[in-house]
Amino acid sequence: MKKLRLKKGAIIGAYLIAFSLTGMGAFFVSQNMQVNNPTEEDIEYVNSSIIDENERDKEVIKEEIKMIRPYTNESVEVLKYFYDYQAEAKTQEKSILYHENTYIQNSGMDFGLDGTFDVVAVLDGTVVDVREDELLGTVVEIKHDNDFISSYQSLSEVSVKKNDTVTQGQTIGKSGTNTIDQDLGNHLHFELYKSGSVVDPSKYFDQVISETEEQNEASNGTTSDNTDENTNTNEETE
Repeated sequence: MKKLRLKKGAIIGAYLIAFSLTGMGAFFVSQNMQVNNPTEEDIEYVNSSIIDENERDKEVIKEEIKMIRPYTNESVEVLKYFYDYQAEAKTQEKSILYHENTYIQNSGMDFGLDGTFDVVAVLDGTVVDVREDELLGTVVEIKHDNDFISSYQSLSEVSVKKNDTVTQGQTIGKSGTNTIDQDLGNHLHFELYKSGSVVDPSKYFDQVISETEEQNEASNGTTSDNTDENTNTNEETE
């Protein structure tokens, strides 16, 4: 059998072809890697925060809502105060109503002026009642957040109706008169309720609602502690 021998040139050509194919394969592989792995110039680096600079600079500010007075005319004066058993005698004298031979502790505040004046909502809220009362005159009640209800009495005019949504400072009526306190003449009788209990409006006017609640909670806690101490003292005495 005759053996075939490759010529030296053919062997060298075969090697060259093999090297060429290997080089081309390596080239295509490197190109593919470059596509899949971008260089540092192609990579966009971001800061540690992805939040917009303008948004980051904005501080979260707690909304502070202050209760305003139920009128805007600066000439309006306080005619009678809320009755507080801890108040001074002079203030208590201006906190008593006299009706049909009976002295009554004032459960609100009375504001007056020679002429009628606009009555405004002390906070945002919803009108829950508009009625005529034999003693109190025309009454408007508004429910607010934080379990507050404001009552505006002895009105001569009303510009809202039940279920209306009102905003703080919105005019809801005008001052007038009532039967229970005729001596005051033209005035507004204002009452404020917190969680169903009547409270002194003067402690809430022009005050941040959240702060007054914290103060009242602290005050109630102190009062409770004092009551406990007095109870313990009485038990020891017995």
